Amino acid sequence: MNTGIVFHELYLWHQTGNHADYVPYGFPVEPFHHSESPDTKRRIKNLMDVSGLYDKLTPISPRKATREEILLFHTENHYEHIKSLNDSISIDSGISAPTGIGSFDIALLSTGGVIEAIDHVIEGKVDNAYALVRPPGHHAMPDKAMGFCIFGNAAIAGKHALQNKGLNKIAFVDWDVHHGNGTQAAFYEDNSALTISIHQDRNFPTNSGLVSENGEAKGDGFNINIPLPPGSGVGAYEAAFDRVVIPALEAYQPELIIVPSGFDGGAGDPIGRQMMTSEGFKSLTQKIKKCADEVCDGKILMTHEGGYSAATVPFFAHAVIETLVDENMGIKDPFQRIIGNLGQQELQPHQDSLIREAESLIKKIK
Repeated sequence: MNTGIVFHELYLWHQTGNHADYVPYGFPVEPFHHSESPDTKRRIKNLMDVSGLYDKLTPISPRKATREEILLFHTENHYEHIKSLNDSISIDSGISAPTGIGSFDIALLSTGGVIEAIDHVIEGKVDNAYALVRPPGHHAMPDKAMGFCIFGNAAIAGKHALQNKGLNKIAFVDWDVHHGNGTQAAFYEDNSALTISIHQDRNFPTNSGLVSENGEAKGDGFNINIPLPPGSGVGAYEAAFDRVVIPALEAYQPELIIVPSGFDGGAGDPIGRQMMTSEGFKSLTQKIKKCADEVCDGKILMTHEGGYSAATVPFFAHAVIETLVDENMGIKDPFQRIIGNLGQQELQPHQDSLIREAESLIKKIK
């Protein structure tokens, strides 16, 4: 399997400043590190280097997205606002979306890297790809930055695929612990994209991601939210995939599947309360790959979003990318034995009830 990888040192230079997790410091909050720091992304790359996995991948060089590409989703005012902050130190560019010197340029490089990856997949230069980019994108709204996200990387790449690469139908499967509200907004009235988000119920944003948000106008029925309760483990995620995600993809028959890939659903994440594991993420990847092989010639693009435990996230990502490329590098996640045996990893009745509610939406996909 030929799997592409996007990475650039500058992604690690995006400066989110001193916070206490995601809260700005200031009395009585002592300065600390921002949750969205370079650490997890750097350690993913380091682990792939050490294991030899990175050498199994096909490098895809990123480039800066053009203004016209950003405007596929965002307003001119948003583009110009972020551009105006490029020389500023530690500015919150929107709603909990800090930037530093050069962040505008790095955000363009992040979006452009995802676009390059999607082009490589569509054109058959690679079978699938993982864009290990930063800053993330799935919370960015048309007119504002939000939730650590500056530009909507996945949404922009999806619109690029539809408008510039001849595709007619694409699908998103967002497994970040937070609702993919930006991607949802990009296609909420559009049936050329099926948008699915499986996330922790009302973690962030607290007022979005409900099952009742099912699309409007031409997009009615083409947005599916699966807001799992806090404490959901591998059993709940696998049930959601088996009973909602995969059947929805099979019903829709997309030409490409985009996965906004956040690992903050993993056990121990500082701003998530779910219990996913390396083996769990591997299982979800296997399910997506099998479905993609059947509906869209295996065309998958994964683009990196959240995940804030610098110790565990590299193992989650390694398991996913290893599965994409069909390799086994012999890396054993030392956290798997512990978090894989946490109580209630199996599907629980209250989780089953929520998944059953989401199942009912599949019949609306035409």
